[in-house]
Amino acid sequence: MAKPRVAVHKFTSCDGCQLQFLTLEAELLTLADRVEIVHFWEASSDIGPGPYDVSFLEGSVSTEENLERVREIRAVSQVVIAIGACAAAGGIQALRNRHRHEDFLKAAYPQPEHIDSLPHSTAFSDHIRVDYALPGCPPDQGELKRVLADLLAGVRPRVPDESVCMECKRAGNVCVLVASGEPCMGPVTRIGCGALCPAHERDCYGCFGPQAGGNPVALGRRFLGLGLSGDAIARRYRFIYNWDPTFREAAEIWEKAADEHAPLPGPGEVP
Repeated sequence: MAKPRVAVHKFTSCDGCQLQFLTLEAELLTLADRVEIVHFWEASSDIGPGPYDVSFLEGSVSTEENLERVREIRAVSQVVIAIGACAAAGGIQALRNRHRHEDFLKAAYPQPEHIDSLPHSTAFSDHIRVDYALPGCPPDQGELKRVLADLLAGVRPRVPDESVCMECKRAGNVCVLVASGEPCMGPVTRIGCGALCPAHERDCYGCFGPQAGGNPVALGRRFLGLGLSGDAIARRYRFIYNWDPTFREAAEIWEKAADEHAPLPGPGEVP
């Protein structure tokens, strides 16, 4: 019986998500016994063409070449899995989306006319159908293994969508928001990191993206009570997942509230 053909594709990114595969070390060798890794530039120069049973996509769509290639990959892949914050929401490079693309090019390059990039850094789901998205900067190794194991077993993968607060409660962590007054984003951030920052008495900064059902605007009112300004609250949402619609909307609301002529959002105005 033929082994499933697995590919890992890099787009505009730092390679950190791919490294989560490589640092599996001995477990990666076990995985290689069960699947045929046919395309993984980070690991091997022996690159095979599609079709692929599973394609993992890292990075964001930031160039015309990215856009053309991701469509080609989708056409020859049975399952497409976006891994990491860039893949799911444009990542850190999406910070440029709110400003003039030309200004960034002129500031960074002596000959910007030679740079072929798109005005916006976007998620793969903005351009193709994505079957599963694993959040994080980078994603959790355990989650990568579970999803691939589920697919190999013929089971539909389940990606948890609880808040970081649930991880804290299970681990017995003291709530840094309540006990220490830290502007922790755990109540609106997706599970998956093992509550790493709160476990070390640090506030969560949302690197696994928004949790479905969370209310980041309401959490902003709690931050307001801790002494943060509207601008400071907006910056909490203008980070790794800044272009995700949920965090982007919250940031825009609090930026507007920071205007001296705009009232702060009241309880009745919280979505």
